[in-house]
Amino acid sequence: MINRNRLLATIRAALRRSRVVALIGPRQSGKTTAARQIVAADSPNYFDLEDPAGLTRLAEPMTALAPLKGTVVIDEVQRRPDLFPVLRVLADRRPLRARFLILGSASPELQRQSAESLAGRLETIALAGFSLEELGAKALARHWRRGGFPPAFLARSDADSLRWRQQFVHTFLERDLPQLGINVPATTMLRFWTMLAHYHGNVWNAAELARSLGVSEPTVRRYLDLLTGLFIIRQLPPWYENLKKRQVRSPKIYFRDSGMAHQLLGIRTEHDLLTHPKLGASWEGYAIEEVLKLTGPSEAYFWATHTGTELDLLIFNGGRRYGVEVKRQDAPHITSSMRTALSDLRLDYLTVLYPGTRRYSLDERVTVVPLSELAEGSPEVVVPHPSRRKRPSRGANHVQGRARGNGALLQK
Repeated sequence: MINRNRLLATIRAALRRSRVVALIGPRQSGKTTAARQIVAADSPNYFDLEDPAGLTRLAEPMTALAPLKGTVVIDEVQRRPDLFPVLRVLADRRPLRARFLILGSASPELQRQSAESLAGRLETIALAGFSLEELGAKALARHWRRGGFPPAFLARSDADSLRWRQQFVHTFLERDLPQLGINVPATTMLRFWTMLAHYHGNVWNAAELARSLGVSEPTVRRYLDLLTGLFIIRQLPPWYENLKKRQVRSPKIYFRDSGMAHQLLGIRTEHDLLTHPKLGASWEGYAIEEVLKLTGPSEAYFWATHTGTELDLLIFNGGRRYGVEVKRQDAPHITSSMRTALSDLRLDYLTVLYPGTRRYSLDERVTVVPLSELAEGSPEVVVPHPSRRKRPSRGANHVQGRARGNGALLQK
């Protein structure tokens, strides 16, 4: 049984706070199913713009929407950009008669219209398929292998799951991108997408990809930002401070859905995955995505120096610094890289996630935790409450820096 109570509670809380809430994410990620648990599909307050009947009902949007009360759902809102000025007028009524839950992909048009028409009125919730918390710890291996898209995860066999993911890529390139106003040849985007799968877990290198595709660096940068804005790719920005070390200042690239990365890497079975050269990167990306879904940090980065010292994930939460390292090892131990990160970044706590079943401590501020514990749904697995000990002070040479590079669009 799939428990989406946290998501539904998040949506309901947002609707209490905000006049318009946007639930955005890629196609088939579960937006419509979630919305129908808020407002029934047969309710007069539900408009599906992929249904001709729904489009007909909104032929005169002000006439159709103005009398409604409570929560109104508009699915696939990007199909009717002319609705945004109407929503602004309706959301500004006093007293407020209705609140609006709009569903769609993060298309350039949707972002532009929402920024222009609904500024100060709109709250955004990003959805990227099932999380480990929703599925439970027993589903971890399957979730990692197939990914979180509901049709892929729930398929009757790995072969059926793979077939669905193949069709998703084809439909995304041939239909979805043009409908979203993105005019990139499907063959070009497929080549870029496939190349990007081999960068999963690596630092972005625009020059190398531009040479391989035979295009300019600004062009591949634009392609990357498009896939980021459509919740296919996560660009994890670098963190750097004024330390006496040469630090990496380009983002790390991750597929937000592990199953989609596996499909583009040609991974078809569990054996393929466990013997693939990208095994470690796949595990790392999966773990990082689940941590970010669970903790919802105000800021998230990675940190690395050109001498090889790195930290997989740096989270800022409640004014404190938390580090996360991902290790696919039987019994991780503390490394010189971890000690350097603890010292140079002044971490309050460091969590090492691994595939085992036993939690144990490596240091006063370092704990090894089974990745499966993320299924418990408690952010304290990674960002525990502050202890009573005094936080070490930062020296004058540790001046907070700024992360460069475009982070994921609409990233929480």
